[in-house]
Amino acid sequence: MMNKSDFAEIKFLLDDRLSRYNRLDFIDSDPIQIPHRFSKKEDIEIAGFLTATISWGQRKSIINNANRLIDLMDNSPYEFLTEAETSDWRSVSTFVHRTFNSDDCLFFLHSLKNIYLHHNGLEKVFTIGYNFDTSVYSSLKYFREIFLSIPHKQHVTKHISDVTRNSSAKRLNMFLRWMVRNDEYEVDFGLWKNIPASALMLPLDVHTGEVARAYGLLERKQNDWKAVEEITSVLRQFDASDPIKYDFALFGIGVYEGKSDDLKKLIV
Repeated sequence: MMNKSDFAEIKFLLDDRLSRYNRLDFIDSDPIQIPHRFSKKEDIEIAGFLTATISWGQRKSIINNANRLIDLMDNSPYEFLTEAETSDWRSVSTFVHRTFNSDDCLFFLHSLKNIYLHHNGLEKVFTIGYNFDTSVYSSLKYFREIFLSIPHKQHVTKHISDVTRNSSAKRLNMFLRWMVRNDEYEVDFGLWKNIPASALMLPLDVHTGEVARAYGLLERKQNDWKAVEEITSVLRQFDASDPIKYDFALFGIGVYEGKSDDLKKLIV
């Protein structure tokens, strides 16, 4: 259990690193730069969702492949999905990112098209799920049901996290952070107004998990949904209205500053 002194020191450190890393200066090395190419809401959503979907592995590879995918969509994601004939999608059938293959990619485009044409878009689907019990858990659960409601191969299901099976849903939580959070630094977009920032859950990954455990913010060893709930509940003690802003701090420390035993030395 953290005492008040440790809590205050860690909060001071995280607030300091938040101000350092929650800046547009850092998006050149972050996948969020892809949706920042656009100004139209639907283009930002689609580019953001597809980029978040392939956000595992080396960030340089993620960014390069996300740019390539958007280029294959004629740099107009919403128009490509809703107006282009599916016969014009053949160029996208060449896309691969690690285990996300061309069949997966084509299914994702078909499902997104279905969501925009028949379910009023990504924001509406996530919001309906959230409103079941005002939780991101329900939002992610419902979204997965809608996303997989059209015919699909089993292989595609591995690319849509299943929180009912205790997945951390890192990429979907990251996408929600991009769409929901809104502050003066304008890294996240703040496009969605019906899911509050206070309800967001941490996009838990290797970096944020390692830093959180080093500082005693997370005890659970696995990076799963239970761990997401645990660390997010602690971050809400730092800022109940916007707990996931500390994703910038935890991730930034893990990537740029230190590993394992070196982390605690950052507290001065």
